[in-house]
Amino acid sequence: MRVAMSRRTFLGTTASAAATVALGGLRFAHAASGFTMQAAWINDAEFMGYFIAIDKGWYTEEGLDLTYLSGGPDVIPESSLLSNKADLALTTPDTTAKAVVDQGADFKIIGTQYQKNPIGVVSLASNPVNEPRDLIGKTLAVPPVNVISVEAMFRLNGIEPGAVKVVPYAYDPTPLVKGEIDASIDFTTNVPYTIQQAGPEAVSFLLYDFGFTIYNDTVVVSSETLKSKRKELVAWLRASRRGWEENFNDPDGWPPKFAETWFKGTGRTIENEVFFNNAQRPLMESPAGFFALTDEGIENNIEALSQVGIKAPRDMFDQSLLEEV
Repeated sequence: MRVAMSRRTFLGTTASAAATVALGGLRFAHAASGFTMQAAWINDAEFMGYFIAIDKGWYTEEGLDLTYLSGGPDVIPESSLLSNKADLALTTPDTTAKAVVDQGADFKIIGTQYQKNPIGVVSLASNPVNEPRDLIGKTLAVPPVNVISVEAMFRLNGIEPGAVKVVPYAYDPTPLVKGEIDASIDFTTNVPYTIQQAGPEAVSFLLYDFGFTIYNDTVVVSSETLKSKRKELVAWLRASRRGWEENFNDPDGWPPKFAETWFKGTGRTIENEVFFNNAQRPLMESPAGFFALTDEGIENNIEALSQVGIKAPRDMFDQSLLEEV
C-alpha cells in the first residue's frame, strides 16, 4: 500500500536521509558524467521506466553515470536538492511551489511524470462514492497532509464545511474494508488492488477529475543545476522517456523481470505491481510525449494551487528542456 505523507510534506531545509532500498544506489562506473536522481518513494511500479532505462543501459548511452536514490518514509525529495545530495528529484507541485513561495527555494519544474495526480477517493463497491457530492453525510478518512487538498475539492464542488465527517487516515485500508469509514484519500493506482486482495471490490475517482488539477512526480531541479548541467538534464529526460515508452510496450511483462532486483524486499506482490503499472498509464500519457509540460497543464496547476492558497509563479515551470529531447 502506498504511504503518502513523507513525499507530500516539505520540512524546510532539513536534509533527508538518502536511504536506498534494494538496488536504490546502483551506479554505472564507466559513464562520463556523474548524475544523481532522487525518487519520491520506495521501489514500486511508479518508477518502472527508470528501472528499465537503467537495466537497458540507456542512461549510460546518454553519457550519464547515474546514481538512483530510492525514496521512503524519511525522504523529503526537495531536501535532497537543497542538501546537494541529488541533481534532480521527483516531487509534487504543491510542495515545490510552497517551498518556492514561502521559503524562496530556487526550484524549477522541467517535466512531469503524471499529467494527472493519482491521489483520489477510494471506497467499496458495496457502498460506492463515485463523485464528491456522494460524500455528503459520510465519513472520509484523510491523511493530515491532504486535508487542504480535500477542502479545495469540497469548495470546488459546492460541498459545505461539515457536510462530510473527516477523520484522520493512517494509510491502512483496514477501516474501509471493515466498514468503519465510508471512503479514504489514497493512491487510486494502488490501493484498490490492495483492498481487492483483502476480499472486497473497490471503486475510486481522482481529485483531478473534480477540479484539483495538479501534476504529480514533477521533475524538479535547482536553477544552479539547470544552468550547470543542462546537457545532462536533457540526456536524463531522453533516456527516461525511452524507458517509459518501453515499459508501456509490455506493461504486464516488465514488473516480473524485476521481482528479485528492484522489487525484492518491498513486501508487495508482483501482481500488485502489474496492476499499478497498468493503472498509471492513462495518467502519464500525453500527445506531447512522456514528461510533457503543456501550457494548458501548467495553467491548470497554477489555478488548482491557488485554490489551496499557493500562488505558484509561472516561471517555476521551464518547458525549454523538453523541446531539446
